[in-house]
Amino acid sequence: MISGFGRVTITAALLGMAFSGYADAKKTIAVIPKGTTHEYWKSVHAGANKAAAEFGVNVIWKGPLKEDDRSAQISVVEDFIARGVDGIVLAPLDDSALALPVRNAAAADIPVVIFDSALKGQDYVSFVATDNHKGGEIAGDDVVKLLGGKGNVAMLRYQEGSASTMEREKGFLDAIAKAPGIKVVSSNQYGGATAESAQKASENLIASLKKADGTLGVDAVYTPNESTTFGMLRALQEQNLAGKVKFVGFDASSKLVAALKDGQINGLVIQNPFKMGYLSVKSMKDHLDGKPVEKRIDTGATLATKENASDPAIKAILEPDLTQWLK
Repeated sequence: MISGFGRVTITAALLGMAFSGYADAKKTIAVIPKGTTHEYWKSVHAGANKAAAEFGVNVIWKGPLKEDDRSAQISVVEDFIARGVDGIVLAPLDDSALALPVRNAAAADIPVVIFDSALKGQDYVSFVATDNHKGGEIAGDDVVKLLGGKGNVAMLRYQEGSASTMEREKGFLDAIAKAPGIKVVSSNQYGGATAESAQKASENLIASLKKADGTLGVDAVYTPNESTTFGMLRALQEQNLAGKVKFVGFDASSKLVAALKDGQINGLVIQNPFKMGYLSVKSMKDHLDGKPVEKRIDTGATLATKENASDPAIKAILEPDLTQWLK
Protein backbone atom coordinates (compact mmCIF):
# COMPACT_ATOMS: atom_id res chain seq x y z
CA MET A 1 0.00 0.00 0.00
CA ILE A 2 1.30 3.44 -0.97
CA SER A 3 0.77 6.26 1.48
CA GLY A 4 -0.66 9.61 0.38
CA PHE A 5 2.79 11.12 0.69
CA GLY A 6 4.23 8.35 -1.44
CA ARG A 7 1.60 8.84 -4.12
CA VAL A 8 2.41 12.55 -4.23
CA THR A 9 6.13 11.81 -4.51
CA ILE A 10 5.64 9.28 -7.33
CA THR A 11 3.23 11.59 -9.16
CA ALA A 12 5.66 14.47 -8.89
CA ALA A 13 8.45 12.27 -10.18
CA LEU A 14 6.35 11.16 -13.14
CA LEU A 15 5.36 14.73 -13.92
CA GLY A 16 8.99 15.74 -13.71
CA MET A 17 9.89 13.02 -16.21
CA ALA A 18 7.07 14.11 -18.51
CA PHE A 19 8.05 17.76 -18.43
CA SER A 20 11.71 16.84 -18.86
CA GLY A 21 10.84 14.78 -21.91
CA TYR A 22 8.72 17.63 -23.30
CA ALA A 23 11.54 20.09 -22.78
CA ASP A 24 13.92 17.85 -24.71
CA ALA A 25 11.48 17.19 -27.54
CA LYS A 26 12.24 18.74 -30.91
CA LYS A 27 10.25 21.78 -31.89
CA THR A 28 8.06 21.41 -34.97
CA ILE A 29 8.19 24.19 -37.54
CA ALA A 30 5.83 24.27 -40.51
CA VAL A 31 7.38 25.76 -43.65
CA ILE A 32 4.80 26.91 -46.19
CA PRO A 33 6.05 28.05 -49.63
CA LYS A 34 4.01 29.84 -52.29
CA GLY A 35 4.09 26.73 -54.44
CA THR A 36 5.94 23.47 -54.82
CA THR A 37 6.70 23.12 -58.53
CA HIS A 38 9.32 25.75 -59.36
CA GLU A 39 13.03 24.99 -58.93
CA TYR A 40 13.27 28.03 -56.66
CA TRP A 41 11.16 26.38 -53.94
CA LYS A 42 13.24 23.21 -54.06
CA SER A 43 16.27 25.29 -53.04
CA VAL A 44 14.27 26.91 -50.23
CA HIS A 45 13.21 23.44 -49.07
CA ALA A 46 16.82 22.22 -49.07
CA GLY A 47 17.95 25.22 -47.01
CA ALA A 48 15.15 24.65 -44.52
CA ASN A 49 16.14 21.00 -44.20
CA LYS A 50 19.77 21.92 -43.56
CA ALA A 51 18.72 24.30 -40.77
CA ALA A 52 16.45 21.61 -39.30
CA ALA A 53 19.34 19.15 -39.13
CA GLU A 54 21.75 21.74 -37.76
CA PHE A 55 19.48 23.19 -35.08
CA GLY A 56 17.59 20.08 -34.06
CA VAL A 57 14.04 20.89 -35.14
CA ASN A 58 11.41 19.06 -37.17
CA VAL A 59 10.41 20.80 -40.40
CA ILE A 60 7.12 20.00 -42.11
CA TRP A 61 7.14 21.23 -45.71
CA LYS A 62 3.70 21.82 -47.23
CA GLY A 63 2.31 24.32 -49.69
CA PRO A 64 -0.10 24.73 -52.59
CA LEU A 65 0.82 23.21 -55.93
CA LYS A 66 0.26 26.42 -57.90
CA GLU A 67 1.32 29.90 -56.91
CA ASP A 68 -2.11 31.40 -57.48
CA ASP A 69 -4.06 29.15 -55.10
CA ARG A 70 -4.61 31.53 -52.21
CA SER A 71 -7.40 29.49 -50.66
CA ALA A 72 -5.19 26.38 -50.58
CA GLN A 73 -2.39 28.25 -48.83
CA ILE A 74 -4.81 29.75 -46.31
CA SER A 75 -6.11 26.23 -45.59
CA VAL A 76 -2.56 24.98 -45.02
CA VAL A 77 -1.89 27.78 -42.51
CA GLU A 78 -5.18 27.12 -40.70
CA ASP A 79 -4.43 23.39 -40.57
CA PHE A 80 -1.06 23.98 -38.92
CA ILE A 81 -2.65 26.36 -36.40
CA ALA A 82 -5.17 23.64 -35.51
CA ARG A 83 -2.35 21.10 -35.16
CA GLY A 84 -0.57 23.39 -32.72
CA VAL A 85 2.87 23.47 -34.35
CA ASP A 86 5.54 25.43 -32.50
CA GLY A 87 6.11 27.90 -35.32
CA ILE A 88 5.13 28.72 -38.90
CA VAL A 89 7.47 29.93 -41.64
CA LEU A 90 5.40 31.35 -44.50
CA ALA A 91 5.94 32.80 -47.99
CA PRO A 92 2.57 34.54 -48.48
CA LEU A 93 0.98 34.26 -51.90
CA ASP A 94 -0.89 37.49 -51.31
CA ASP A 95 0.20 40.31 -49.01
CA SER A 96 -3.41 40.98 -47.95
CA ALA A 97 -5.18 37.61 -48.13
CA LEU A 98 -2.71 35.90 -45.78
CA ALA A 99 -2.73 38.70 -43.19
CA LEU A 100 -5.73 37.33 -41.27
CA PRO A 101 -4.46 33.72 -41.05
CA VAL A 102 -1.14 35.04 -39.73
CA ARG A 103 -3.00 37.18 -37.19
CA ASN A 104 -4.91 34.06 -36.13
CA ALA A 105 -1.64 32.19 -35.66
CA ALA A 106 -0.32 34.98 -33.45
CA ALA A 107 -3.56 34.90 -31.42
CA ALA A 108 -2.97 31.16 -30.90
CA ASP A 109 0.55 31.91 -29.61
CA ILE A 110 2.14 30.38 -32.71
CA PRO A 111 4.90 32.70 -33.93
CA VAL A 112 5.31 33.31 -37.67
CA VAL A 113 8.37 34.14 -39.75
CA ILE A 114 7.56 35.59 -43.16
CA PHE A 115 9.95 34.88 -46.03
CA ASP A 116 10.35 35.64 -49.74
CA SER A 117 7.40 38.03 -50.06
CA ALA A 118 6.11 40.74 -47.74
CA LEU A 119 2.90 40.69 -45.71
CA LYS A 120 0.76 43.60 -44.60
CA GLY A 121 0.66 44.09 -40.84
CA GLN A 122 3.21 43.35 -38.14
CA ASP A 123 1.99 40.00 -36.76
CA TYR A 124 5.27 38.24 -37.45
CA VAL A 125 8.66 37.75 -35.86
CA SER A 126 10.88 38.47 -38.84
CA PHE A 127 10.82 38.99 -42.60
CA VAL A 128 13.56 37.05 -44.40
CA ALA A 129 13.86 37.95 -48.07
CA THR A 130 15.68 39.54 -50.93
CA ASP A 131 15.55 43.32 -51.17
CA ASN A 132 13.23 42.93 -54.13
CA HIS A 133 13.17 46.59 -55.11
CA LYS A 134 16.97 46.50 -55.25
CA GLY A 135 16.80 43.34 -57.34
CA GLY A 136 14.55 45.10 -59.83
CA GLU A 137 16.95 48.03 -59.93
CA ILE A 138 19.83 45.66 -60.69
CA ALA A 139 17.84 44.33 -63.66
CA GLY A 140 16.95 47.84 -64.85
CA ASP A 141 20.54 49.05 -64.59
CA ASP A 142 21.68 46.06 -66.63
CA VAL A 143 19.12 46.76 -69.36
CA VAL A 144 20.26 50.39 -69.50
CA LYS A 145 23.85 49.19 -69.86
CA LEU A 146 22.97 46.60 -72.51
CA LEU A 147 21.13 49.20 -74.60
CA GLY A 148 23.68 51.95 -74.13
CA GLY A 149 20.98 54.14 -72.62
CA LYS A 150 18.74 54.17 -75.71
CA GLY A 151 15.87 52.01 -76.94
CA ASN A 152 12.44 50.58 -76.21
CA VAL A 153 11.73 48.02 -73.49
CA ALA A 154 8.81 45.86 -72.38
CA MET A 155 8.14 44.27 -69.01
CA LEU A 156 5.91 41.26 -68.41
CA ARG A 157 4.56 41.39 -64.86
CA TYR A 158 3.88 38.33 -62.68
CA GLN A 159 0.53 38.61 -60.86
CA GLU A 160 -1.33 41.08 -58.70
CA GLY A 161 -1.02 40.66 -54.93
CA SER A 162 2.50 39.20 -55.02
CA ALA A 163 4.48 41.73 -53.00
CA SER A 164 7.92 40.42 -53.97
CA THR A 165 7.41 40.65 -57.72
CA MET A 166 5.57 43.96 -57.49
CA GLU A 167 8.68 45.37 -55.79
CA ARG A 168 10.91 43.90 -58.51
CA GLU A 169 8.71 45.48 -61.17
CA LYS A 170 8.77 48.86 -59.43
CA GLY A 171 12.54 48.69 -58.93
CA PHE A 172 13.03 47.95 -62.63
CA LEU A 173 10.83 50.85 -63.72
CA ASP A 174 12.53 53.21 -61.26
CA ALA A 175 15.94 52.32 -62.70
CA ILE A 176 14.73 52.71 -66.30
CA ALA A 177 13.22 56.10 -65.45
CA LYS A 178 16.73 57.41 -64.79
CA ALA A 179 17.64 56.81 -68.45
CA PRO A 180 15.76 59.39 -70.53
CA GLY A 181 16.76 57.66 -73.77
CA ILE A 182 14.83 54.51 -72.90
CA LYS A 183 11.08 54.20 -73.34
CA VAL A 184 8.87 51.58 -71.67
CA VAL A 185 6.35 50.60 -74.35
CA SER A 186 4.51 47.90 -72.35
CA SER A 187 4.31 47.25 -68.62
CA ASN A 188 0.67 46.32 -67.95
CA GLN A 189 0.55 42.64 -68.98
CA TYR A 190 0.63 39.74 -66.46
CA GLY A 191 2.14 36.30 -66.98
CA GLY A 192 0.33 34.50 -64.17
CA ALA A 193 1.41 31.76 -61.82
CA THR A 194 2.61 29.08 -64.23
CA ALA A 195 5.16 28.83 -67.02
CA GLU A 196 2.32 27.85 -69.36
CA SER A 197 0.26 30.97 -68.62
CA ALA A 198 3.41 33.09 -68.80
CA GLN A 199 4.30 31.66 -72.22
CA LYS A 200 0.85 32.45 -73.56
CA ALA A 201 1.01 35.98 -72.15
CA SER A 202 4.49 36.37 -73.66
CA GLU A 203 3.25 35.24 -77.06
CA ASN A 204 0.43 37.79 -76.90
CA LEU A 205 2.85 40.52 -75.84
CA ILE A 206 5.29 39.66 -78.63
CA ALA A 207 2.47 39.67 -81.19
CA SER A 208 1.44 43.17 -80.11
CA LEU A 209 5.02 44.42 -80.44
CA LYS A 210 5.90 42.89 -83.81
CA LYS A 211 6.61 45.11 -86.81
CA ALA A 212 5.43 44.36 -90.34
CA ASP A 213 8.80 42.77 -91.19
CA GLY A 214 8.52 40.32 -88.27
CA THR A 215 11.08 42.02 -86.04
CA LEU A 216 10.22 43.24 -82.56
CA GLY A 217 9.47 46.84 -81.79
CA VAL A 218 11.42 46.57 -78.55
CA ASP A 219 15.12 46.25 -77.87
CA ALA A 220 14.85 44.54 -74.48
CA VAL A 221 12.43 42.62 -72.27
CA TYR A 222 12.33 42.06 -68.51
CA THR A 223 10.56 39.38 -66.48
CA PRO A 224 10.39 39.38 -62.64
CA ASN A 225 10.37 35.70 -61.58
CA GLU A 226 11.17 32.15 -62.67
CA SER A 227 7.86 31.33 -64.36
CA THR A 228 7.63 34.58 -66.37
CA THR A 229 11.28 34.31 -67.36
CA PHE A 230 10.85 30.74 -68.60
CA GLY A 231 7.56 31.56 -70.34
CA MET A 232 9.16 34.48 -72.16
CA LEU A 233 12.18 32.37 -73.10
CA ARG A 234 9.97 29.67 -74.63
CA ALA A 235 7.93 32.23 -76.57
CA LEU A 236 11.08 33.86 -77.97
CA GLN A 237 12.61 30.50 -78.84
CA GLU A 238 9.52 29.27 -80.69
CA GLN A 239 9.41 32.45 -82.79
CA ASN A 240 13.15 32.38 -83.52
CA LEU A 241 13.66 35.62 -81.60
CA ALA A 242 15.78 34.33 -78.72
CA GLY A 243 19.13 36.12 -78.71
CA LYS A 244 17.82 38.81 -81.07
CA VAL A 245 16.43 40.97 -78.26
CA LYS A 246 18.14 41.81 -74.98
CA PHE A 247 16.56 39.78 -72.20
CA VAL A 248 17.01 40.14 -68.45
CA GLY A 249 15.04 37.90 -66.10
CA PHE A 250 14.76 36.98 -62.44
CA ASP A 251 15.63 33.67 -60.71
CA ALA A 252 17.30 30.57 -62.11
CA SER A 253 16.60 27.00 -63.17
CA SER A 254 18.61 24.53 -65.25
CA LYS A 255 16.90 25.62 -68.47
CA LEU A 256 17.34 29.31 -67.72
CA VAL A 257 21.02 28.80 -66.90
CA ALA A 258 21.49 26.93 -70.20
CA ALA A 259 19.86 29.85 -72.04
CA LEU A 260 22.12 32.27 -70.18
CA LYS A 261 25.22 30.37 -71.28
CA ASP A 262 23.90 30.20 -74.86
CA GLY A 263 23.36 33.97 -75.02
CA GLN A 264 19.56 33.73 -75.29
CA ILE A 265 19.28 35.44 -71.91
CA ASN A 266 21.65 38.31 -71.16
CA GLY A 267 21.24 38.46 -67.40
CA LEU A 268 19.49 36.75 -64.51
CA VAL A 269 19.01 38.52 -61.20
CA ILE A 270 19.52 35.68 -58.77
CA GLN A 271 18.42 35.41 -55.18
CA ASN A 272 19.73 32.88 -52.69
CA PRO A 273 16.71 30.66 -51.97
CA PHE A 274 18.80 28.06 -50.13
CA LYS A 275 20.05 30.76 -47.75
CA MET A 276 16.51 32.11 -47.43
CA GLY A 277 15.12 28.74 -46.35
CA TYR A 278 18.01 28.20 -43.96
CA LEU A 279 17.81 31.61 -42.28
CA SER A 280 14.01 31.49 -42.02
CA VAL A 281 14.11 28.26 -40.00
CA LYS A 282 17.12 29.47 -37.99
CA SER A 283 15.30 32.71 -37.13
CA MET A 284 12.26 30.79 -35.94
CA LYS A 285 14.41 28.46 -33.81
CA ASP A 286 16.23 31.45 -32.30
CA HIS A 287 12.89 33.07 -31.45
CA LEU A 288 11.57 29.88 -29.85
CA ASP A 289 14.76 29.75 -27.79
CA GLY A 290 14.20 33.31 -26.56
CA LYS A 291 17.04 34.80 -28.59
CA PRO A 292 16.70 38.20 -30.28
CA VAL A 293 15.82 38.09 -34.00
CA GLU A 294 16.15 40.93 -36.50
CA LYS A 295 12.83 42.16 -37.87
CA ARG A 296 14.21 42.32 -41.44
CA ILE A 297 16.88 39.99 -42.84
CA ASP A 298 18.14 40.66 -46.38
CA THR A 299 19.39 37.51 -48.12
CA GLY A 300 20.91 39.39 -51.07
CA ALA A 301 20.62 39.49 -54.87
CA THR A 302 23.19 39.67 -57.65
CA LEU A 303 23.36 39.63 -61.43
CA ALA A 304 24.45 36.46 -63.22
CA THR A 305 25.72 36.77 -66.79
CA LYS A 306 27.35 34.50 -69.33
CA GLU A 307 30.67 36.04 -68.34
CA ASN A 308 30.45 35.39 -64.58
CA ALA A 309 28.37 32.18 -64.58
CA SER A 310 31.44 30.06 -63.81
CA ASP A 311 32.52 32.13 -60.80
CA PRO A 312 32.27 29.82 -57.76
CA ALA A 313 29.95 32.11 -55.77
CA ILE A 314 27.60 32.61 -58.74
CA LYS A 315 27.75 28.98 -59.85
CA ALA A 316 26.78 27.80 -56.35
CA ILE A 317 23.49 29.72 -56.67
CA LEU A 318 22.85 29.00 -60.35
CA GLU A 319 23.56 25.28 -60.10
CA PRO A 320 23.21 24.23 -56.44
CA ASP A 321 23.71 20.64 -55.38
CA LEU A 322 20.61 19.94 -53.31
CA THR A 323 20.86 16.15 -53.20
CA GLN A 324 22.20 16.10 -49.65
CA TRP A 325 19.16 17.94 -48.32
CA LEU A 326 16.35 16.66 -50.57
CA LYS A 327 16.11 12.91 -50.21
